[in-house]
Order: sequence, then structure tokens, then C-alpha cells
Amino acid sequence: MPAVPDHLAVESRHAGERIVLLHGFTQTRRSWAATMQHLAERAEVVAVDAPGHGDSAAIRADVVRAAALLVAAGGAATYVGYSMGGRIALRAALDHPSLVRRLVLVSSTAGIADPSERAARRAADDVLADGIERDGVAAFVDRWLAGPLFATLPADRAGRADRTGNDAGGLAASLRQAGAGTQEPLWERLPELAIPVLVVAGALDPKFVTLAERLTDGVEHATLVVVPRSGHTVHLEQPDAFHAALDGWLAATDQVRG
Repeated sequence: MPAVPDHLAVESRHAGERIVLLHGFTQTRRSWAATMQHLAERAEVVAVDAPGHGDSAAIRADVVRAAALLVAAGGAATYVGYSMGGRIALRAALDHPSLVRRLVLVSSTAGIADPSERAARRAADDVLADGIERDGVAAFVDRWLAGPLFATLPADRAGRADRTGNDAGGLAASLRQAGAGTQEPLWERLPELAIPVLVVAGALDPKFVTLAERLTDGVEHATLVVVPRSGHTVHLEQPDAFHAALDGWLAATDQVRG
């Protein structure tokens, strides 16, 4: 049986200030291709495969270990996380503050505060994990992308081929070990963040707009951007608007840090 790697798979482009990108559930580092290309002129861009995904499929990790693996792969940098990747990046910023210099949270959350809601989500994720193992990745991805969370995501931007290249065991383990139902909620720890934080949500994703507002309220140096005509997958649905917001925030926080 092949040995399980102890590090996450990464892809890096160009040199300069380092920006680390972490994708959402069922994606891989390749989902950031457009953002990598956009940022490559100004930064060393490192895209990471999360535990259970892409070339990190064999790695099993809860959010705490995933955060430690993330900073081990990325080092001192600005971290950008989408959805699940945002939850992991937030944990990394709280647990490893010397390495996370700035933080961008896209369509993400600090967890589920209510214990009963958290238990219900954990049970629902277990059902989803069982479905992946029973039906295979392709069937699950089709059901996943047909859900209301992705109603505004055009099919040609969904990255289905990349998503279906994932491993069933890896995705199931990600849900069971690092899903929102298993994560310790981090809302009460948000005041610990002393770094600049950009919080992004799509205007057509009202649940996550509310969560984004709550995240922003909990962090001293936070900026909120709600992107018009976008749902949950902001960086795929409205990449130009997302990149413009990211560029403006990076430039503004460069001046503050300078």
C-alpha cells in the first residue's frame, strides 16, 4: 500500500509577495486558474489541494490539521480561501498568526454556532459522504452542482471535469472530518485577528451575505465586499469583479502595512 504523503500538493507561479489560494469542496487547486493568472504579475501565487482533494486525495484531516498543513505548504503569506477553503484559512490565521499576514474569505463562515444545528449538519454530511461512496464522484458532483447553492453558476464555469477527477474516499473523508458540522465554531475568536481581512460574498447568495456581514463585524480590520450579480462561487461567476475587489484591497492594505 503506497505511503500517504504528509504534505499538501501545491502549484506555484512566478515570484514576489506570496499569495496562497485554497479551494472549496469538490474543487482542486486548478479551480483558481484564472485568479492565478491574474495575480501572477504581482505575486508568487501558490494554489493548494486541500486534504481529500486533487493530488492531496490520500490525506485525511480535520480543520485544525488541515490548517496546519496549509501553512506548512504556504508559509508566510496572504491567504485566500473560498467556502470550505475559507473555513480552513480562518483556522490557520487564528492558530498560526505569524504566518497568515492577510486573509481573504470568499463565501465562507466561522462555523455553526448552535449545537443542534451543528449536529444536524454533521448528520447531513454523513449522508452525503455515504452517497459519494455508494454512487461515485461523477453522480455526486452532478447532484451537488444542481443544488440551490450553485443555481447562478454557469455550467461552463463550474469545472465539472476537474471536480469529477476527485477521489470518492477523499471527498467522503473531507465531509466527515472537515465539514461545517464537525468544525469548532470560531465566532468568539474573531477578535483575535489583528491582520487585514477581506470578506467577499455574492449578492445573490443571501445566506452568505449575512454570514459575511457577521464576519466583518467580528474582525477589527475587516472590509466587506458584496459582488453584484453573483451567487456563491464569486470568483468563478464574476471573476473580473472579484479580481478588482481583491486588487483594490491588496493595494490599500499594502499602503497600511508600508
